[in-house]
Amino acid sequence: MRISHTSEIEGGQVLYPIGRIEAVSGWHASDARPTGRDWKDVALERLIATAKDYDADAILNVDYHVDGVEAFDLASMPLERVSVTGVAVKLARG
Repeated sequence: MRISHTSEIEGGQVLYPIGRIEAVSGWHASDARPTGRDWKDVALERLIATAKDYDADAILNVDYHVDGVEAFDLASMPLERVSVTGVAVKLARG
C-alpha cells in the first residue's frame, strides 16, 4: 500500500478516488505504549486494512489526530486515542 501525506503520490497517477476513510487506535492510557511501536503505527495499520477492503492502491492526504479524555471525565487516568484519516484511491496502471 502506498501512503502519502499530500494529495500526490510519488511515481503514480490517481485514476479515481474511492473515498475518505478513517481508523482509530482504540482508547488507551495516555502514557501507555504498544510493544515495539507507536499508537500512530497501530492506527495506520488499521487504515491500510480498511483501504485494502475497498481494493485501494494508495492512501492520500494521511492526517493524524489525538483525542483525549481527562481523568475526571471517565476514568482514574487520562485516556487518549489516535485517529488517522485519508483518501483511498485507485492508481492508473502503467
